[in-house]
Amino acid sequence: MSEGAEQQQDEDSHSSFVAEDSQQCAVLTDSVCADLFPRAKQILLPSNSEAEVPHLQELPNPCDLAPVGQFSQVYWPNQCEVIRDRIEHIDWIPTTPEPMYTPTGLEMMPPYQPPDKGTVVYLGEEANTDSCFMYSRVRGLRPTKQVLHQKLDNTLIFEARFESGNLQKVVKVNDFEYQLTLRTDLYTSRHSQWYYFQVSNTQAGMPYRFTIVNFTKRNSLYKHGLRPLLYSEFDAKKHSVGWRRTGNEIKYYKNNVGEGGRRYFSLTWTFQFPHDRDTCYFAHCYPYTYSNLQEYLVDISKDPVRSKFCKIRILCRSLAGNIVHVLTITNPPESGNDTKRKAVILTARVHPGETNSSWIMKGFLDYILGNSDKAQRLRDTFVFKVVPMLNPDGVIVGNHRCSLTGQDLNRKYRSKVKKCYPSIWYTRNMIRRVMEERDIFLYCDIHGHNRKQNVFMYGCEKEQQPKAPYLQPRAFPLLLSKNCPEKFSFPDCRFRVRKSKEGTGRVVMWKMGINNSYTLEASICGSKLGWRQSTHFDTKDLESIGQRFCDALLNYSVHIEVRKIPPRPFLLQQTKVKSEVLNSDIYWDSR
Repeated sequence: MSEGAEQQQDEDSHSSFVAEDSQQCAVLTDSVCADLFPRAKQILLPSNSEAEVPHLQELPNPCDLAPVGQFSQVYWPNQCEVIRDRIEHIDWIPTTPEPMYTPTGLEMMPPYQPPDKGTVVYLGEEANTDSCFMYSRVRGLRPTKQVLHQKLDNTLIFEARFESGNLQKVVKVNDFEYQLTLRTDLYTSRHSQWYYFQVSNTQAGMPYRFTIVNFTKRNSLYKHGLRPLLYSEFDAKKHSVGWRRTGNEIKYYKNNVGEGGRRYFSLTWTFQFPHDRDTCYFAHCYPYTYSNLQEYLVDISKDPVRSKFCKIRILCRSLAGNIVHVLTITNPPESGNDTKRKAVILTARVHPGETNSSWIMKGFLDYILGNSDKAQRLRDTFVFKVVPMLNPDGVIVGNHRCSLTGQDLNRKYRSKVKKCYPSIWYTRNMIRRVMEERDIFLYCDIHGHNRKQNVFMYGCEKEQQPKAPYLQPRAFPLLLSKNCPEKFSFPDCRFRVRKSKEGTGRVVMWKMGINNSYTLEASICGSKLGWRQSTHFDTKDLESIGQRFCDALLNYSVHIEVRKIPPRPFLLQQTKVKSEVLNSDIYWDSR
């Protein structure tokens, strides 16, 4: 495809949808064919050098596999064996915020069970015999099928071969105790954090213990009250109850396994299943799959009102052939010319295991696509460019951090290798083209955080920051904290640009000239603020962050762009408070 064709592909337009070229699917409007899982050809393993580009062998045009007018099916790497059952969960919000776990000091620390101890009841892939933990191989993701040998066998049945699932190995220690090993990110031996798996053949009221033994982070929110999520199909069908927190005797600790200087950490918890012979799920955070996103976009495209000001197009295709969507949201201008409107760029889900970022994005889209006066004003003021899922391949296979190259895409915004990191290359290219047409008011990449509580932002600030208020990177986060005081913590925000973060979207966009360039971080756990102190975030809380983001954006634009006056005096004054703390290195993490 020529450069000119690529540029034309991403132009803002208020005319009706035009046909994509022969290498892409048309914009899609019918129901998702998510019960089928065709698999892409083998992906060749890359080295860490960008000189060797991973590639797909010849892949048929996915448009040829589904009728024109449908959203794309879900494509998996050829090495993954996938069950055909579609996993769906109902939406449900607890009536009161769920409390975090309070340690008693009496929690047990079960020792690691070596391979020759216990009974392996689930094996997700071939073992690397040189390691005490198995990791992803180029070939051989072939889970063993559990067979109950006796009618009254109460062994739990595990499954994770579904979209976003992650479980590698399960050892039965005794009747009610199981040791679990997570699969590392595909084509790596690292990043074991995200888990999402199914359990059936349950017994109600019995004291089960699960222990996950191959976490690699020393610090975890499980040390500070985070509890696992449980979903019961029986409760969903009979009582309309969905994901809820579970677990007692929760302990995160260094275990007795280690090799090559690497240390491993265990998470253990006890619980009781609510029903006999139920099918349940456990997850690190509320799942939000690629199919969930496609269904959401189908609803928008079929809505006669929202589809007029929200155009869904194909930004690019991932390595496995999955579509990366880009949304253009703005009200059609009366004059037919909207070049005076500034742009706002939002992206999410570059790290697959940070599912809360998708729930925040959903809240933002629900708000900005609504019919409220504020939403209308925002669409009249800005042109929004939104990439809701930057790493669909990683989301589909259940990775925590990486794409199918085994690389962290949030370190590749400076890369010039389009074939290796297509979603990042095309996003950066799209932003450059937008900058040629209009000013960009704000850029924000949405993430989840696994080691801190609250919601906060990372910004970019020079040592000698200009005094003009619209260049003040602290102003917008402070406004957001005023709109969401029980969840968003301004003191947790950071504005120092560190050398190790120079490949992130936030820093690269800032150096491209976007002064308001941010990473929005939401805790996987919950809040330490106000009346929400020591409670978990649920999906409604996460969606509300996206909604309050819109409110803060409107307030910011009114103060800065419309009235041409600086924010209220307290705003500029408070952005300077505790600057020595905000610029310290104490709380910086691996973002």
